[in-house]
Amino acid sequence: MKIYTRTGDAGQTGVIGGRVDKDDARVEAYGTVDELNCFVGQAMSFLNGERDKDLLADLLQVQHELFDCGHDLAIHKPGIREFKVTADMAVNLETWIDKYDAETPDLTRFILPGGSAASAALHVCRTVCRRAERRVVTLARSQEINEEVRKYLNRLSDLFFTVARTANHREGIPDVEYVRSAEVFRNRK
Repeated sequence: MKIYTRTGDAGQTGVIGGRVDKDDARVEAYGTVDELNCFVGQAMSFLNGERDKDLLADLLQVQHELFDCGHDLAIHKPGIREFKVTADMAVNLETWIDKYDAETPDLTRFILPGGSAASAALHVCRTVCRRAERRVVTLARSQEINEEVRKYLNRLSDLFFTVARTANHREGIPDVEYVRSAEVFRNRK
C-alpha cells in the first residue's frame, strides 16, 4: 500500500460518505482530535512506567477513544455508519477523575500549568482538548454530529486537569497557585 494517493492535491479530502474541502469544519474538528491524540502520546512518554501504570493504561484507552471520536466526526452523512462514542465513555471518565482527584491535595485556587514534564504535557492535552471541543461545537452548528463526542471531550479536559495534578503529586512537586486568584474551588472531596 502506498502512503500517498494524490487524491487530496486539489484541496479536498475523503470523509465517511463523501469528499469535503480540507478546511471544512468537520475536518477541523476531527483534525484537532487527532492532534490531541498525538499530544496524549507525548504526555505518556513523560510518565514513569512503573509508578504510573494506571495512568498509562487509562491514557492508552483515551487514545483509542479519541480515534472513536475522530471516526464519528468523520461521518459526513448520518446513518451510513454507526457511531462509536457512547454515553458510558464519559461516565467512565468521571470515575477516573474521581479516583485521581482523591489522590491529590485539595484545591481552592487556580493553578499554573507546569511542574513536572508529565504534568506540563498533560496541561497541553487539556488545552488542545478544549480547542477540539470548540471545533466540535462549531461543526454542530451547521452539521449533524454524535452529541456524545462533545460530552466526551468536555469531560476529557477535566480528566487531563486532574491527571496533570496527579502527575505532579506523584513526583512530589506541589501545584503552583496563581497568585492573584481568589478562592474559586470548594472542597469537592
